[in-house]
Amino acid sequence: MRRAPLYALYAADTISLSGNAVAQIAIPWYVLTTTGSATLTALVVFFNFLPIVLAAFFGGVVVDRLGFRATSVVADLASSAAVAAIPLLAATVGIEIWQLMMLVFVGALLDAPGATARAALFPDVVELAAVRMERASGVRSGIQQGAQLIGAPLGGVLVAVVGATAALWLDAVSFLVSAALVVVFVPRPQRTPASEQQGRFFEELAEGLRFIWSHRLVRAVVVMVLLTNLIEAPGPVVLAVFAREEYGSAADFGLLVGVLGGAALAGALGYSAIGHRLPRRRTFLLCFAGVPVGYLALAAQPALPVAVAALALAGFAAGPINPLLFTVQTEIVPAALRGRIFGAIRAGAWAAIPLGILVGGAVVAAVGAAATFFAMGVLLATVVGYGFLNPTFREMDRAKSPEQKPPP
Repeated sequence: MRRAPLYALYAADTISLSGNAVAQIAIPWYVLTTTGSATLTALVVFFNFLPIVLAAFFGGVVVDRLGFRATSVVADLASSAAVAAIPLLAATVGIEIWQLMMLVFVGALLDAPGATARAALFPDVVELAAVRMERASGVRSGIQQGAQLIGAPLGGVLVAVVGATAALWLDAVSFLVSAALVVVFVPRPQRTPASEQQGRFFEELAEGLRFIWSHRLVRAVVVMVLLTNLIEAPGPVVLAVFAREEYGSAADFGLLVGVLGGAALAGALGYSAIGHRLPRRRTFLLCFAGVPVGYLALAAQPALPVAVAALALAGFAAGPINPLLFTVQTEIVPAALRGRIFGAIRAGAWAAIPLGILVGGAVVAAVGAAATFFAMGVLLATVVGYGFLNPTFREMDRAKSPEQKPPP
């Protein structure tokens, strides 16, 4: 029973992320088929993306004030209502495009604090379950990889079989199930919510930012995440162009994407099994070093089997990075600041993506996919070199704080 909250949070994460993946297929498809406009479809996708950055950054304070468990439940319920309103309006009085954009914006705005709250709640349920954080965070990362890997194809099948509006009804129900799992299985926290301990909203937000800036390791991690997300953001677009130019088949593109995602899932689960035995800094940097090798191999325009092997290497190397970083963050960040700090890190990571996609799209159009992969590989290798030369990352291997001692 001590592990039931952990398993419930795993399940809630899986359901919520899978639901998001379904919505990312169903909503653009609904707009495209009802309006016939690619411009409006892109605009709706933009309104789904923009609030994630804003809500993750500013919503962290709300997470700390309201409490991790309560925020997770409220966010899921509100997201369910926003998603359900789309097919409800479409089936009754009809829905205008501006109403759809507003509901998409609100749904994404509410979803980001929920994801931050579940991340902030995670260390508490791991401690209750008496499981090593490395093992638990590796499983969590694997579940997230799997949900994203399966969610998009599932969304495509649902849209094809039952239609976009029915798929959105199922998505709305998934948020309700996620909320119910947290309500039933995750106990109420014993600590006092931050709202009773802190001051004004922007003072609390500034407190979280000061913590990130003043803590060398957290600051270094944020810089690396920003840079790597900026560089890798155009990856899916470049890979699609590469597959078309080199192999000529959408099936080959699907194979490459599937291998990359599946290998990342395997890497995360592998870290879950043995991560607690590995030196953190060396593991972190060696895994990072494996990612640009995959891109540089693709730049050589190899045969399809070699490209598959290169992406398998890159994906497997990338798999342990997020669970390792999350483990380190949970040991450093005070519980009372988790919401705003995890939210700020998440916002920073997402903020780099649109710029990376924009720049990467222009580069691949100008010089081609192979040259773009070469540039991505060189830039990532430079970031890895920064990691090897920065002594701050040695702090990863320091002893855990007394609050985070692993179980025997």
